[in-house]
Amino acid sequence: MREHEPRRRGCTLFALMAILAVPALPSATPAGLGGGAALAAAPALLPLMQPPSGEHHDGKIIFAQLVTPDLAKAKAFYGSLFGWTFKDLPIGRLPFCEAFLGDQAVAAMVEKPLPVATHGQPFWLTYISARDVDAATAAAKAHGAKLLSAPRTIPGLGRRAILFDPQGAVFALLDSASGDPPDELAAPGDWVWSSLITNDPAADSDFYADLFHYDLYRPAGPQESDRLIAASGGYARASINPLPVRRPDAGPSWVDFIRVSDVAAAAQKAAELGGRILVAPHADRQGDQVAVLADPAGAVFAVLALSADQAGDEAR
Repeated sequence: MREHEPRRRGCTLFALMAILAVPALPSATPAGLGGGAALAAAPALLPLMQPPSGEHHDGKIIFAQLVTPDLAKAKAFYGSLFGWTFKDLPIGRLPFCEAFLGDQAVAAMVEKPLPVATHGQPFWLTYISARDVDAATAAAKAHGAKLLSAPRTIPGLGRRAILFDPQGAVFALLDSASGDPPDELAAPGDWVWSSLITNDPAADSDFYADLFHYDLYRPAGPQESDRLIAASGGYARASINPLPVRRPDAGPSWVDFIRVSDVAAAAQKAAELGGRILVAPHADRQGDQVAVLADPAGAVFAVLALSADQAGDEAR
């Protein structure tokens, strides 16, 4: 596989060092997830793909869900930053909405109080495509994962399960009822890449490779010995990175990236909207611009802009 294979939805692969400084998501604090209550609710959602794509890409990261204590503030922040629009949907007592980029769903958001006493933190949950969620859940548990929300069918969205991987990072399995997004270049405002930060990259790499039949490889270069790339279907899907040595308090977590046209402008706007810049905009090893941010409630995400050369390649 070439170094510049598409990322999620077809974007080119890049080396991500900034991610190693990201504060940990609450993957090791089940209380912060409300015992799974906020994530386990089964609303009737709108389809991920409209019209249905008819595609399925096992191991591709296809969706994300935000757990936040203030849904209205989250909608104002992400809508202003990325041009997302929102549709409120009822799921009982919890305020809930779906976020759209154009006519395609890109995320779900649920409001869930996260008491300080439980060490809960707002966070983004990463959804990975799995054709058979029940079988994948059983395989994950057999390889050391812990179940947070059992497989269930969510009308409109598909069949889903939520787990802790063996090192403690939270992720979701999803068999989308309307198919997966095609392997095409992500538009600005859409998810474009994901990185796993873990205390045992070798063990976690084996776990996800067994689960999704990933091909694993190390990018070329003298500084790439600590990073692995997970690929499937001829496309790079995610990177797997060790925990940062300067952050002994960090825990295993997934961090997802949204494509933007201008990382510096996006970071500045995020700060103006009440968010924080955790890792300042800078060029990664392939010349793309990246930054790691937090929304006003503290949920961590990242942004990425393609280099001019890569953007030129896309236009051809």
